[in-house]
Amino acid sequence: MKQSVLRVAGFGFRSEATLESLIQALDQLIDQYGSVYKYGLINRLAAARSMLPLVEELGRLRNIEVIAVADAELSTVATLTHSTHSLQARGTGSVAEAVALLAAGPNARLVGPRIISTDRQATAALALGFARKLPALDNTALKIASKYSFTPRKLRFFVDFCLV
Repeated sequence: MKQSVLRVAGFGFRSEATLESLIQALDQLIDQYGSVYKYGLINRLAAARSMLPLVEELGRLRNIEVIAVADAELSTVATLTHSTHSLQARGTGSVAEAVALLAAGPNARLVGPRIISTDRQATAALALGFARKLPALDNTALKIASKYSFTPRKLRFFVDFCLV
């Protein structure tokens, strides 16, 4: 199965941050880590669920898919940056770095430490991860699947089997 590179820009920001703060942080991230363009453009934005609306607005503006990360998971990730404010508020050294790593999936890595917007209201970090592309079902597989009924248990097994 093929793997595609996920290039996830994760965001952390204060409640006072504006869309312009996030735009500036994203543009600065692109300028800072332009060398990752050998992998292609940033193809996902990510934020903690509690911070999602502003990042979704940025996603609509830039036409980039947005991934939500559970707030409770932030403290489970080791980050490059160790901000005391972030540690006290969210239990992680950098919300942007933690969000980027979580959204990029297992074995993701940060391209570098997070950047801070010029107004100091937002941070952004870039993580690279890999997503497996599943082969499309051909007509034969679709006919077989439609011929047999699947109980929830059989369906879970089928999905697990296909993802292995």
